[in-house]
Amino acid sequence: MKRMTIITTIAAVLALVAGACGGGDEPAPQDMVNCDVAQMAFDTEGGSHQLSFSANHEWSVFATGADWITVSPNNGTARNATVTVSAVANDAYEPRTATLTILAGTARHTISVSQAAAQRPAQPDISCPLSGYKLVWNDEFDEGSVPGSDWTHEVKPARWVNNELQAYVNGEVNGKRVTMVSNGTLKIRCFKDGANIYSGRLYAKRSTGWKYGYMQARIKLPKGKGTWPAFWMMPVNFTSWPGDGEIDIMEEVGYNPNVVVSTIHCNKYNNGGTAIESASRRLADAEGGFHDYAVEWTADYMTFYVDGEKLLTYRNDGTGKDAWPFFTNFYIILNLAWGGDWGGQRGVDESVLPIEMEVDYVRVFQKN
Repeated sequence: MKRMTIITTIAAVLALVAGACGGGDEPAPQDMVNCDVAQMAFDTEGGSHQLSFSANHEWSVFATGADWITVSPNNGTARNATVTVSAVANDAYEPRTATLTILAGTARHTISVSQAAAQRPAQPDISCPLSGYKLVWNDEFDEGSVPGSDWTHEVKPARWVNNELQAYVNGEVNGKRVTMVSNGTLKIRCFKDGANIYSGRLYAKRSTGWKYGYMQARIKLPKGKGTWPAFWMMPVNFTSWPGDGEIDIMEEVGYNPNVVVSTIHCNKYNNGGTAIESASRRLADAEGGFHDYAVEWTADYMTFYVDGEKLLTYRNDGTGKDAWPFFTNFYIILNLAWGGDWGGQRGVDESVLPIEMEVDYVRVFQKN
């Protein structure tokens, strides 16, 4: 017992001596990052900036919320480091931002990164290809990220019309938009979400429309069996079909690629397949390339155009509404259907989804 007491006493004395002499472990130095940069800006074309900093720990540099920024090298052990921060060109008409973070152990330093928007092209001098007309309404899709207030979405379930397989929705499904505006064009998208397929159908000036004029749109069509994009018109005061009329300026179905069709519908002529009521033209790249589709509509005739060349002329024969219900206001429709009586006539190929119909502009001209 006495021997153990002596040993314990000696150990305690040694501990006191060590403490008095400043012995024991030194506290670990704190992790540290020193960087004088708080902001970094890129112009529209992108480019590179050098970023220098010091750290007392292994470090890494990464961008948050931006796939348009790269850092090289993005990690290292050197106490004094210089990395290259690069940005790709911004082709959108909106500026963009991101956050760059230097991380060294528990220490971090953040840098705000910005990039200028792309320059909007000068507004073109919009004139009608036919003489005697002036512009009364247009959408060049150069503003905003969604269709403007002149447009309204149709909302209907699958098989609402023509046995089409898509549901039309107002804007988006589970965060995925069926219509959006970017880089100067309107995109109408068709996609599958779960077991359902969704798409967009847009009406321009639904409550007023126009009576007579030159209606024009520049459109790029999607590819794939099952697609059925269209640019067409229906009467504002609709009561029955086809008695009130329908003007199909352009339609195409994916199983017959690059063949665009113009058609009128009325009681006298309705899906008869005659040269009086319908005509088609094969284009080399209607799917994947922009083309101009238009109709000149007067009290006496309608002439349909593809890239400025006449495709079909339907005339008012003077026999009344059964042959010519086209004397009231009609509104413009843009839609992308999937399947249905015509689009799905030879089946559909869901492997091509998602697909997109792209519209450069829609314009309406009327007589001076």
